[in-house]
Amino acid sequence: MRGDMSSVTPDVVIVGAGIVGAACAWECVQRGLRVTILEREIIGGGATAAGMGHIVVMDDSQPQFALTRFSQELWQKLRPELPADVEYEQCGTIWVAADDEEMAEAQRKQAFYSARGVPAEILDAHQLENCEPHLRKGLAGGLLVPEDGVLYPPCAARFLIERAQAQGAKLLSARTVTAIGRGRVSTNREQLSCGLVVNAAGAWAPELTPGLEIKKRKGHLLITDRYPGFVRHQLVELGYLKKAHSVSEDSVAFNAQPRKTGQVLIGSSRQFGAERTQVDSRVLARMLQRAQEYMPQLAEMSSLRAWTGFRAATPDNLPLIGPWPADETVLLCTGHEGLGITTSLASGRLIADQITGCPPPIAPAPYLPSRALMEHVHA
Repeated sequence: MRGDMSSVTPDVVIVGAGIVGAACAWECVQRGLRVTILEREIIGGGATAAGMGHIVVMDDSQPQFALTRFSQELWQKLRPELPADVEYEQCGTIWVAADDEEMAEAQRKQAFYSARGVPAEILDAHQLENCEPHLRKGLAGGLLVPEDGVLYPPCAARFLIERAQAQGAKLLSARTVTAIGRGRVSTNREQLSCGLVVNAAGAWAPELTPGLEIKKRKGHLLITDRYPGFVRHQLVELGYLKKAHSVSEDSVAFNAQPRKTGQVLIGSSRQFGAERTQVDSRVLARMLQRAQEYMPQLAEMSSLRAWTGFRAATPDNLPLIGPWPADETVLLCTGHEGLGITTSLASGRLIADQITGCPPPIAPAPYLPSRALMEHVHA
């Protein structure tokens, strides 16, 4: 090896210092593996900086539930060690039901969660208004999931990277990775040899591992000035579930998050086929209009900044975590779409378990990249 690398070949090279790559690095170095992390720009940039930081249990499928719940439990265990700037707060999620149909969905979710040990409470219209008085009148109710939380993703990623570095991991910045495989990694500055490489490059993962069925989903966020107490819980419309998982159509949905600063973080939007990073004023306007339909006073509040990011989406809404069948030296940890912040810790744990042969805490099969190849063969 050349440049500022030592003469010791790393056991694992991790491409990407977003929160998923950071979690992989931290887990691997704890197993005694020699780890090198390669990052093109800054720690916690990319999709990590464009995430709301919602630590949420989801129930679109049993595998999604297993991964999100296990990862949430890992975040809760880590919480006492997180520095203040990570801003972890267990504010709970309220899934807001606008009508009787969405109220039935809230009841279904409540039954699903309760059967699996996740606290969840149905709120009627009066209880919803008491919990969130700035929501519009006339909503049907909602579902409160009190163990959900929020955090500030870029600082969470930095914390995990610093933990990994403290245990011997090496971070190489300003590295654009151009090729991986067969125990080698090519960057704009060097050629590296390694035992294994983890592709945690998010929406750009297919550029390094051709053949991945991953699409870029562009999302917008907006943050307001400080209005302490205006929003008390993470608020998500139950209509979001119908819109968020379309694999082709652009969509917006009401999604509002309280920040410890007193600011309100507002989402969400999803666009396919959008390559430009610039804010799309048309999409942003639709997103804010939707938010104001739920919280009319948002129209009177000052906004500070709007920005975008690209999330890596798979056809079945589950990430790719594990060995890439075409190359035994490559593992994937990508395709998390809007759940990368939540599921980062569990994803890192599964990667490290697969590398070291440890028994996994949850069944890894639903997330293995080989499933995508099998689906392609049988299609």
